[in-house]
Amino acid sequence: MNTLKQDNYVLLDNMTSIWDQVFTVAPLVVIGTKERQGYDLAPKHMATPLGFGNYFGFVCTSRHNTFSNVLATGQFTVSFPMPDQIISTSLSASPRTESISKSEGIINALPVLKSPSMDAPIIADAYFYLECGLHKIIDGFDDYSIITGKINAAYAHKDYMKVSEMDEQEQILKNPLLAYIAPGRFAKIAATNGFPFPKNFKR
Repeated sequence: MNTLKQDNYVLLDNMTSIWDQVFTVAPLVVIGTKERQGYDLAPKHMATPLGFGNYFGFVCTSRHNTFSNVLATGQFTVSFPMPDQIISTSLSASPRTESISKSEGIINALPVLKSPSMDAPIIADAYFYLECGLHKIIDGFDDYSIITGKINAAYAHKDYMKVSEMDEQEQILKNPLLAYIAPGRFAKIAATNGFPFPKNFKR
């Protein structure tokens, strides 16, 4: 096996975040939580299914209210926005001010709904929702943690359901997906191709 030739590569400075030095593709979701007498929404891109069972996790820090809200209530929602909801998704990260609470700002400025069976907010008109009960919090990633949840309920827009008799490429073309291009960019994904799995591949 040959060693990587570094003619076209740069050794990154790992004294700072390597994730700020390259572009990577990630999902973009909005986490909803109950916050005392109000509510909180927070966009996250370090978020993922955990295994092939009904578990979901995202990276958070105890410096953010989302962390303490999940700890206090033991639950959270996940909204998967559509590409044309990028402004609402961005505004959900608006900081608190002395003149208006984050909850008031969310309710007044954003298209928000209450989750069907949980006292927590979701972004209206997203294509996929999760209602999660806290599973465990894994600490130890500097001052960040992974908050994991057991998915108690999930709701999908009918146009985004994976249906065997439909052409997948055509379906995604008509119903594109939103991706976060870290750091600081986003993309609308409409053109896709089937993945070339090896013969007899099994997960």
